[in-house]
Amino acid sequence: MSFLSKIFGPKPVIAKSRFITIEDTRAAPFTKKTVGSGYSMRPDVYYIVASVELGNTTTKCILTATNLNTSRSYLLDKTVKMTRDIRPPKEGEEVFGKTVWGVELTKESVSELVRDTILESVKRAKVDIEKDLDFVVRSTGVTAGFGSPEEVGKLIIALAEGCLKAGIPPRKMAPALSIDNIPERLRDFSYLDRVIFDGAVASVIPPTGREVVANEMEGELVTAGIKLGSKWTTVDYRNPCVSLDFGTTLAGRIVNSDEPYARTVGNFCGLAGAISDALIRGTEMVDCRGGAALDLYKKSIMKGANWKKAKENAAMIHEEIIDIRKVPVNRKRFGTVPVDTEAAYTAGTTLIGCDAGKNGDKLPELTEIGHTIYQEDGIHTLFATLDHVSAMIVKRLIDEAFDEEVIEEGSVLGVTGRAGITGTKPKLILEYVKDRFADCIFVSDALALGAAVMARCMNSMGTPHTPIGGRQNGPCILGMRRKLQSRKEDKWIE
Repeated sequence: MSFLSKIFGPKPVIAKSRFITIEDTRAAPFTKKTVGSGYSMRPDVYYIVASVELGNTTTKCILTATNLNTSRSYLLDKTVKMTRDIRPPKEGEEVFGKTVWGVELTKESVSELVRDTILESVKRAKVDIEKDLDFVVRSTGVTAGFGSPEEVGKLIIALAEGCLKAGIPPRKMAPALSIDNIPERLRDFSYLDRVIFDGAVASVIPPTGREVVANEMEGELVTAGIKLGSKWTTVDYRNPCVSLDFGTTLAGRIVNSDEPYARTVGNFCGLAGAISDALIRGTEMVDCRGGAALDLYKKSIMKGANWKKAKENAAMIHEEIIDIRKVPVNRKRFGTVPVDTEAAYTAGTTLIGCDAGKNGDKLPELTEIGHTIYQEDGIHTLFATLDHVSAMIVKRLIDEAFDEEVIEEGSVLGVTGRAGITGTKPKLILEYVKDRFADCIFVSDALALGAAVMARCMNSMGTPHTPIGGRQNGPCILGMRRKLQSRKEDKWIE
């Protein structure tokens, strides 16, 4: 640690998204310098992926362009809509689920919102769906209001239908069967003739058996996305690692250091940004049903805040409302999110959850507390309270994971999501975890970056000289993967 860090404390490492234009990707200038290999005359090739995300609070289409020489990913466009603005069900439409805030969803309304979001995004970015777009990955955090896997399946179908309505061909939503199915400009970067996609994303396999938490895919994507985002920093965020996604609901993983594929030994679930949203509704400055902290947040919002009082407020909220612990074996939901504790603990995966009361039944109490803080301390101190609340959630989640002995020594922590990286949260979080981890990184748009990684993994498209997967300080695992798949193939033939 440097002399200044000892005096002022460590500074958070933040990987912020960088924008380029579609014209920049088409120009394909030569890479000035690739990692560890001097100057290169290999032209830059960009892999363009659309991440289509339906969340409890926001619905997004984020277009990323990944330089396949350097594994650095850029944003082409980020179109964000509020999920609460989805049109109400029409007569004859089946409501198959709700968001955590009770907004009703039908297949038709979801597909229309997704279609409109995609079309707005590609138009603004000047991206030609047929010529420029390489792949589309769909994901959703809206699982809290669902009662069965069948209902979640209907949502996935609705997302796919929205993509088709926007003009996205089915082939751009499924992995290539052979290298001949990959566009010619990308074939030099695909290893599909050497290794197949076997479910591992950025060298991590999900928990074995049944899905253990309803938002398992979110945890998978954000872990991979933080790995990709770390390429903009000096932090080697590879296995073993811990990821936390502070969207409306909580997602994330604890990953060990096994090779070639690490195991998911822990999952986070429950409520995250929903806690901040419930508090902010006490101001009565946002919609009482769908309002979010995002509606009022701006950089200057905490100027003049009473930070001492904010910390006291947060401590009180944690003591009275917030429940953080290993999910008990008899629970079917925790923090409103469906969980399968039997499958998790049978597979050796520890579930750690965050709740407000039991399954969010104390969210209304949080709104009352937010109202009191707003009346007595003002909006500035209320927002400072939100930062302390989030930071304390991270501390308690990590403490619980260490108590359960599921975090491997040498792990790196990665945090993403609106309720984890805005305001002073990174600084406060770092203060709480600096003695637990050698490094901690904060990444914006990790879910979208994870979509870019998943799209590449599904098409065996890697950069061995600057690997995203594998162990910290280790080489690319391509050779180990080939040996593993060869052994499996020989066993199958026998």
